[in-house]
Amino acid sequence: MHRPPFPASRSRLAAALAAIACALPVAAGAVSFDEVKREFRPSDTAVLDRNGELLQRVRTDASVRRGQWVVLADVSPALRMAMVLSEDRRFYEHSGIDWRAVSSAAWGNLWNTRTRGASTITMQLSGLLDEDLRRANSGRSFTQKIGQTVAAAQLERSWRKDQILEAYLNTVPFRGEIVGIDALSRTLFGKAPSGLDAREASVAAALVRAPNAKPALVAQRACEVMRAMEPGQKIDCDALDMFTSAAVQRRAFDATEGIAPHAARRVLKELREAGETAAPPSRQAAAAGKEAAVRTTLRAPLQRFALATLQRHLKELRGRHVEDGALVVLDNASGEVLAWVGSSGPLSQAAEVDAVTALRQPGSTLKPLLYAQAIAERRLTAASLIDDSSAQISTASGLYIPQNYDRQFKGPVSARTALAASLNVPAVRTLVMVSPESFARQLRAAGLPLRESGDYYGYSLALGSAEVSLLSLANAYRMLANGGRYGPPTLMARPPVPAPAAPILDPRAAFIVGDILSDANARTRTFGLDSILSTRFWTAVKTGTSKDMRDNWAVGWSQRYTVGVWVGNASGASMWDVSGTSGAAPVWAEVMRFLHAREPSRAPRPPAGLVEAQVTFGPGADGNALEAARSEWFLQGTEQPLFALDNAGTPAGAGAAPRITAPADGTFIALDPDIPPLHQRVRFESEGRGVQWRIDGKLFARGNSAQWLPWPGRHVIELADATGKVVDQRKLEVRGAGVVAKSARR
Repeated sequence: MHRPPFPASRSRLAAALAAIACALPVAAGAVSFDEVKREFRPSDTAVLDRNGELLQRVRTDASVRRGQWVVLADVSPALRMAMVLSEDRRFYEHSGIDWRAVSSAAWGNLWNTRTRGASTITMQLSGLLDEDLRRANSGRSFTQKIGQTVAAAQLERSWRKDQILEAYLNTVPFRGEIVGIDALSRTLFGKAPSGLDAREASVAAALVRAPNAKPALVAQRACEVMRAMEPGQKIDCDALDMFTSAAVQRRAFDATEGIAPHAARRVLKELREAGETAAPPSRQAAAAGKEAAVRTTLRAPLQRFALATLQRHLKELRGRHVEDGALVVLDNASGEVLAWVGSSGPLSQAAEVDAVTALRQPGSTLKPLLYAQAIAERRLTAASLIDDSSAQISTASGLYIPQNYDRQFKGPVSARTALAASLNVPAVRTLVMVSPESFARQLRAAGLPLRESGDYYGYSLALGSAEVSLLSLANAYRMLANGGRYGPPTLMARPPVPAPAAPILDPRAAFIVGDILSDANARTRTFGLDSILSTRFWTAVKTGTSKDMRDNWAVGWSQRYTVGVWVGNASGASMWDVSGTSGAAPVWAEVMRFLHAREPSRAPRPPAGLVEAQVTFGPGADGNALEAARSEWFLQGTEQPLFALDNAGTPAGAGAAPRITAPADGTFIALDPDIPPLHQRVRFESEGRGVQWRIDGKLFARGNSAQWLPWPGRHVIELADATGKVVDQRKLEVRGAGVVAKSARR
């Protein structure tokens, strides 16, 4: 049917609509351009290092996919042209409402003729800025259309054309969840909006008109846009069809990308828990519509080096069934986290697991904290002799028989050698002095999250049977580096929390343990003279391996930094032939060298109350001195010149109060009816000099060990010192009276 022009009628229609528009209240037009930019929030949050360098971009809004706000000058000319030609040819001519298009659309609807829509870019923007004007699935109502017209007119009066186009390009929905030209460009084309060419720009413009249409329809529309952009040129629409089909299926804009995914998630979680939100990094950035950002304490160059070093070393260990690792670096003074590598990334089958915070068995890395407590409590000195021999320690659940890593025993050794060489049996004997429950309390005070009581772990706690995180373990070592003062680690760029005035550990004991862990000579019995743990600058370090070789650790500190490294498998599978010096230690050493490439590390100054004295050691079974004479550190009042075995061959001069080491308190002893009673003996063990044993108040034996023929009933075992004063006791019960009585009658 022929449609008459009726120009006068169209003019009257436009005038009527204008009158209605002027009578309605202003909506989106009241919002300023600067306000819209300030309120713009990308779907990602940028996690920055301490100097503002981007570490990680994390998806924090799952409802949409928005990139950064892009200023109009950074949008390619081809895209600006394509968008105007596609959506609003007279954009630079009208004042918000294209009355020619409105009248054409009205007459087209009247005569059921398909025409181009009358909604201008300004009108579309007003609908995007005001929820009340937003288009529903069924389209906009008549009232919404009128309100949109009012808002568009107001926008044109208060905004410039370049501002309208810029805001439109940043807020217009494209395909699926994609909103704004930055997200579209990076998702479909893998580039910034400034680099879009005519072909890409035509596809982008076509998606505005039909966001979720099939690729063929989008390509058809894109071809029309291309013809409008390049009139008179031959357009290969078939090639554009293939290009469009490939583009709309691309997802080049990853949900998260960068070098610190686990640290990023951690810091955003802390923000949520604190009720805070990420903010633009500066007022200037907010005015420019930049993405929300969180500044952390990390150092980007160090983070990159740590990640690359860990991944390279794990590739070298690939043949030993090792695929996971983690690393953390702390600033000793402030507690700031300087590097946080939560996994080996693509090398791992569980890359999302953050091994910095995951709980794992720490192996021998708890020993420094144990010896520090024993020295602080004056149960040991660094020169005290501890027997490294086969031990059977009675517990409530049975005998505990610790073994050394190489399943060999060194005989009597000093505490310095026992700790530096990581001998297991002396560590267990030390825990017997301290007690598991007391040690567990000390570990919790140092920030280690023990799930159970010390009695639950028993004497295996000395060998790392409890589970801790790499972060908490490294921070406990940082406590040693700080003279026993504990402070929490921090990943947020905030003013540092001052360390408490009162240390949780005697600073003198912390110093002595640091001195032991920095002593390359003391560790030679296990690690040899040319160990990877030795550095050209001052460091104190300890390695550890958990049961069945599931976890391998290296944790230590320098004058300024504490570095913790873990390698293993997130699945808990055992590694193959990975020792303390071949697993985590090489990574630890490389990171330490990187940190101190241009920064010295000097040994700490001894705190007040320490005494340095010469010590000698008595002969062993072979007649030679147990250890070479040396200068040793002591808590004032615990120093002595000679450490030797007593007449029974038992280490003497431990400098500790007498104490029963076996049996455990509350032990039940069940006599075996198949073994003659005279052959069933209970072994008593103790520490200290000149001690004597009493059973139910009666003197039984003298010396550090004794064997008792048990008889049924409940008994009190007492240990008295040389003056006869009772210094320790145990209660036990013997069951099986009938057997004993029958044997006695024979």
